Amino acid sequence: MSLEYLSADCLFPISSDPIEDGYIAIDKEGRVHEIGKKSSLTVSTKHYRGILFPGMVNAHCHLELSHLKGTVDTGTGLLPFLQKVVTLRESTLEVIHQAIRDQDSAMQASGIVAVGDISNTSHTFQTKELSDIKYYTFVEMFDFMQSSMTQSTIEQYQAVHSEFTTSEKQQCSYVPHAPYTVTTSLLKHVNKSNPRGSTISVHNQETPAENELFFHGTGPFHAFYKGFGFELNNNIAIGKSSIHYLIEHLSPEFKTLFVHNTLTSKEDLMAAQEWSPNVYWASCPNANLYIENSLPNYQAFLDADSKVCIGTDSLTSNWQLSVWEEIKTIKKYNSYLDLKTLLKWATLNGAEALSLSDSLGTFNIGKQPGIVHVDLEWQGSKTSLTGSTSQRINLH
Repeated sequence: MSLEYLSADCLFPISSDPIEDGYIAIDKEGRVHEIGKKSSLTVSTKHYRGILFPGMVNAHCHLELSHLKGTVDTGTGLLPFLQKVVTLRESTLEVIHQAIRDQDSAMQASGIVAVGDISNTSHTFQTKELSDIKYYTFVEMFDFMQSSMTQSTIEQYQAVHSEFTTSEKQQCSYVPHAPYTVTTSLLKHVNKSNPRGSTISVHNQETPAENELFFHGTGPFHAFYKGFGFELNNNIAIGKSSIHYLIEHLSPEFKTLFVHNTLTSKEDLMAAQEWSPNVYWASCPNANLYIENSLPNYQAFLDADSKVCIGTDSLTSNWQLSVWEEIKTIKKYNSYLDLKTLLKWATLNGAEALSLSDSLGTFNIGKQPGIVHVDLEWQGSKTSLTGSTSQRINLH
């Protein structure tokens, strides 16, 4: 069997410690056959300056919004941002589909091998069918907390879900948008309509207004809803943070991917992880800075031994769909986080959340995880990520 031998200043297998001057041997299909120290080899390698690690997983994306790049101002806060997205998202199908294709290609080139993608429409279906990226599509539903809209919402998204389930290649789940946009009846539909073991994605604790609504029943969400012609139930307050509304009504049998978590406390993390062992936390730092100019407290996630993933959100709330750029942002503002930890968040944890860890996420023998190269000056723990970019290694 013909193997290709690649080496780098540092190899990150993810499932084991980094290997300085390490190598990996792969076959023509990208399957891992060997890893180790380059000094143990008797054959030559193709050497890469910097680091090599497995393909990355974008745990949270809205690919169908790619045509909206640059149309929404930064720093507005979540509620004005949501209003803009709702009013601006319409465009011609030609423009929408071209933007989707372009960003799928860009993600592949940057080393992304799997994506957890939010879909309110089926616009991304054809691109996903043809892509080398493995997609888990989350058909996202919301009834604006209006019981009168629940059934029509279910019927609307059944059509979207049905198209994605025609694919033998793609995984698909019904998911709720956020605690402030879904009734308990819609959450019950999510519970009964997804097979056991499915992954559920839900936006969580992005803005102070969200927790205020569920703690006290007050705040700017009431005016936000009135702007769309809706009234919020005065009994919405539960005296707890918004994540408790979700864990009280969602089934713990699913893998649950909470997204953003900008205001999630250690107590919230522990409550969710006691509710279910299958909880994952997707962080999208560039989107958090774009919309609310804030970041999660990552130390709380470490203290709670939480399984963190990395996402990009959409091009309405980001400058690019690059997981490596998200890693750089986290590292820039949280230099105590080591690269080994961040790469695990970007690879294995995301693969586990999307039920893809059998083939992706680590350089374990037999897997086909893809290989990412970042050209930088390797200096161990002092290595600077500034100015670096990630690239997928194309196999011959």
